[in-house]
Amino acid sequence: MNHATAIEVVFADCFYRDYRTRLRGGASEPLYEPPGAGDAVIHYREDFAASALHEVAHWCIAGEERRRLEDYGYWYAADGRDAELQRAFETVEVRPQAVEWHLALAAGVPFRVSVDNLDAPASAGHGFARAVLGQARRFCGAALPARAEAFRTALARRFGGPADPLVEDFQLPATEAVSR
Repeated sequence: MNHATAIEVVFADCFYRDYRTRLRGGASEPLYEPPGAGDAVIHYREDFAASALHEVAHWCIAGEERRRLEDYGYWYAADGRDAELQRAFETVEVRPQAVEWHLALAAGVPFRVSVDNLDAPASAGHGFARAVLGQARRFCGAALPARAEAFRTALARRFGGPADPLVEDFQLPATEAVSR
């Protein structure tokens, strides 16, 4: 069983009974499908464990109303965002990426802050990376959202990551801090 598939199993064990939500890889693009006649489905890219954790982070933050909407009702603009749209993207991505970092640490998956914009200049995102780092560290002193905390705990049990990470566990690399 690959890492992403194991993450799917942990997610199902944690949440399927109460939320009727499945985590499913193999998608060309991530997408959250709210429950209709069946289960809600969180689709993540191919078999990428990091994509699975990122999409789960969004789900963990989304409230009940947002979980009734496709992709939680968020807008998405692909690569080539101008500076204003990039700032808007980064504003809504700080918390999910900080949660993702906690989940990745618990699951033993490498984490990189992502500006999700291949057209961004190489210097883009350093302030964003510091904002994600700050939020990840603040989550050490205050609880993660409840579902994120439950999932982090379950991932740590399954994969041997820290159950209670410390501020020092969150560091930006000395070189490239973000992926484009």
